[in-house]
This record gives sequence, C-alpha cells and structure tokens, in this order.
Amino acid sequence: MWEAFDLMVTEGRITSTREVFNELESHDDDLAAWCKENRQQVFITPNAEELAFVSEIFAVKHFQAMIRKKEHLQGGPIADPFVVARAKCLENGCVVTTEKYSPNAAKIPNVCEHFEIDCINLEEFMEREKWRF
Repeated sequence: MWEAFDLMVTEGRITSTREVFNELESHDDDLAAWCKENRQQVFITPNAEELAFVSEIFAVKHFQAMIRKKEHLQGGPIADPFVVARAKCLENGCVVTTEKYSPNAAKIPNVCEHFEIDCINLEEFMEREKWRF
C-alpha cells in the first residue's frame, strides 16, 4: 500500500495543505516522521484562491463550528477548512477523510456536500484506485 501511495505522491496525485502538517508536527510517531520527510512535496502553502474559499466556508455560520474552542482561544492550527479548500481549487480534487457525514454537523463531509466537492473515505479511495492487497 505504501509503495502505491508514495508513487501517487511522486506523481503529484496526492497533496495536502501546510495546516495538516502544522497539526501533525508535534506528534511523535511514524506518521509524523513520514510527514516531516515529505513536507515540501505534499504539504503545500495555501494560495490566494484557497484562502478565499476558506473565507467562503466560514461565511456559512454553521461551519464556523469547525473552529473548536481550544484552537480559537490558543490560536492552534485548524486544518479541516484548508483541506476542503485545497480539493475545491484543484482540477478533479477530492477529499479523503475518516470523518463520517452526520446531519447538521460541521464536519468535512458536510462542508464538502454543501459546496459539491467530492469526498470519500479510505476504503472508497482504495477501490477507486483499484488497489488490491
């Protein structure tokens, strides 16, 4: 799986945003180590179009709940709206998340549905890529 994933990273088919890196950099595990090794290639600084779309997300009052109280008070990183914005601004962009759609929630799948952005889980991603193990 990791070989196929790394190939997609090399091909530029898998990308993320700097804010995801900022959330993970304080972790001390294999994922954090991989992120640090691949920081420049995967975790892109949001461009003006993405930043403008984050503003659009937060213009929907309900989605302002994506900023949890702790992050609001302490100024911590908030990656979710930036992940959605990255997918929105890419040609054929898609969000892959473990979050599940929940009616009236301010979660990634809800934001994606509202703005008509493709959003799938990991299993759906592997099926789409025809990965078999």
